[in-house]
Order: sequence, then C-alpha cells, then structure tokens
Amino acid sequence: MDPAVVDEEWALVASLLPEGWEDLARETKALRRARGIDGAATLLRLILLHAGVGLSLRSTVARARVVGLAAISDVALHLRLRDCGPWLEELTSSMLKRSRYALSVPVLPAGMRLRAVDATTVQEPGATGTSWRVHYTLALPELRCDFFEVTGVDGGETYRRIPVRKGDVILGDRGYCQREGVRHVIEAGGAAIVRLNLNNFPLLDRQGRKFGLLSHLRQLTDHQPREWTVQFDAGADRYEAQLCAVRRSAVAAERARSRILRRASRNGHVVQPETLEGAGYIFVLSTLSSQEASAVAVLDLYRVRWQIELAFKRMKSLLNAGHVPKYSDRSARAWIQGKLLTVLLIEQLLDEARLFSPWGFALPMPQSLA
Repeated sequence: MDPAVVDEEWALVASLLPEGWEDLARETKALRRARGIDGAATLLRLILLHAGVGLSLRSTVARARVVGLAAISDVALHLRLRDCGPWLEELTSSMLKRSRYALSVPVLPAGMRLRAVDATTVQEPGATGTSWRVHYTLALPELRCDFFEVTGVDGGETYRRIPVRKGDVILGDRGYCQREGVRHVIEAGGAAIVRLNLNNFPLLDRQGRKFGLLSHLRQLTDHQPREWTVQFDAGADRYEAQLCAVRRSAVAAERARSRILRRASRNGHVVQPETLEGAGYIFVLSTLSSQEASAVAVLDLYRVRWQIELAFKRMKSLLNAGHVPKYSDRSARAWIQGKLLTVLLIEQLLDEARLFSPWGFALPMPQSLA
C-alpha cells in the first residue's frame, strides 16, 4: 500500500501496454472528462483493481483513496466502467497480437465469423457467498467479448442462451452437446462445432437408422481424420451434420482414461468399458457442410478452442473472486474484457520474468541495436 512502491510497479505494468493506449481512451470515449480521475492511467488502474484483482467497487474506491490514486465514489466508478468496453477491447486485441497466445485461425468461407462460447461460476466475496454463473462468447481471433449473461449456478450451459447471427460459427465444448441448442444455432442461420459426449446426443445415419458411434470410430487408422454424414432429431425436425473424428495418440488416450478413472473414483462411480474406449478418440459434430469444411478443417477449427483453453482457465481462476456488475450490460461486458486484459498482462509478465534482469525491469533498447 506504499504509494511510491505502487506507482513504481504500475510503471512496469504500463510499459507492457500497446503504444498509444492512453490516447485510445479518449478516442473510444472511455475518458470524456477528468472529474475525479486525472487521466487514462488512473482509470485503467481502477479497472484492474476491480476486474483484475477482484475487489468490489466499494473496496476499489476505498483502496484508491488510501493510496492517493483517486477520490471517486463507487457509483461514479460503475458509470465510468460502462463506457470502457470498446477501450478494453482495443487494448486486449493489441495485446493478443504480440502474445504467445496469438491465434492463427483457419480461413472460413466468406461471410462467416468464428466465436467461442464458455461459462464459469463466480463466488462473490463477503458474508453472502452468493454464487453466479457467467455465460459469455468471445469473437476470435480478437478475444473480444461480444455477449454475456449472468445467471444463478443452476443456469445450465446451452447454445440457446446465445444470440446467433447468420454466418456465425460457434465453438462449444461438451457442456454444449445438446440437440436443442444445436438446433437453435442452425435455425438462426449459424453453424455449430461442438465436442460430442458418447451417449447423450443420439445420431442417425443417412437412412435414419441408429448410428453406431463406437463401431465407426474403430474404423479410424493411425491418426488420419475421417468424417461421416449423420442426422439428428431435435423437436419435430431432423437435421444433417458431419461427424468428424480422429484417433488420439497412445499417450494422450492413456491420460484421458486416467482422468476418467480418477474422477470416477472420487465420485464413487463405475466406469463403463465403452467410456474408456471412447476416450481414445476426439469426435466433433459440425453443422457446416463437407463442402464448407472438411474433417481436417473442422478439427482445425475446434483446435482453436484448445489453443485458448489455457487462457480461459487462467481467466476463470481470476473470475472466481470479485463482484460481478450484474445490473448493467455495458459494465458487465467491460468487466469481462478487463479480466481478459489482465490475463494477457499476466502472460506478458511471465514472459518478461523468463528473461530475468537483476534490476527488475527491462532497459530501453539502444538505437544502434533497434
């Protein structure tokens, strides 16, 4: 809490931000007037205290007042946060381009946009211990939050929560493996790529007969992916899709089976042989046609989810503490974007730490070397 130390440490963090980040605050109208906040640096420090550290709005302004950072009310900070979404999105996008998590997204057909959907629980601090679930989608490769919804912990993961536009290609993990949810995406003009569970998404072959998933997976040889045209029923309608699959390596399959057995042991469950056999494969359902995306392309698109899974997990660990601004769409979206920016700053700090210097910060590069 020593103001001199806090200011010095902030200077190191600010050096990791993209060039022109302060001017961008005014360009995006995050900072329209300086009343109570003397500039973009102060505003971003307050946001990172709230969203990154996980302090409530009231705790944030109290700490800011103690260290002499700003004298502002929690209500005023909440109003400021509402206007910061576009600024934080631009900062996140710029940070991501130079991050080791910069995504190389496979080329999609013209007019299609890639989005990833996820959800996480949030435990509010204090005596109430209220739990919430934050559902959100990220536009890729920018890692820009373009939708969120806050529910109670009983609010399940489903594509049906997501507003879908024509041309959206939405990536989901096994939590979103539900026929009605996939139907919602199709009917809205989008496409779903979702990791399947072994038993809870019944598939049919082209003749409308039961599709034997494991019997088809056994046909896979080496590590060559394959695809099959399948159908599924949702409500009174039948839809066509592509099942894309690849055999896991022996090491990856053994790790997957070990995780299943450990989880079953903790929960006192008996693992079925089919479950262990299915762990030897990755199988994904795609509602894109085979002309729009081959099996290799679909699996490559799904791989993008795996590329950012580590960043997601780190973000989730940050999300597990703090106050969710539940009553304002704009402030909650800015809060999530602040979490994403914090993740990228942490990753940048870790990268800097690998090139340790005894004096504790990076020196400017000499002009002759630049």
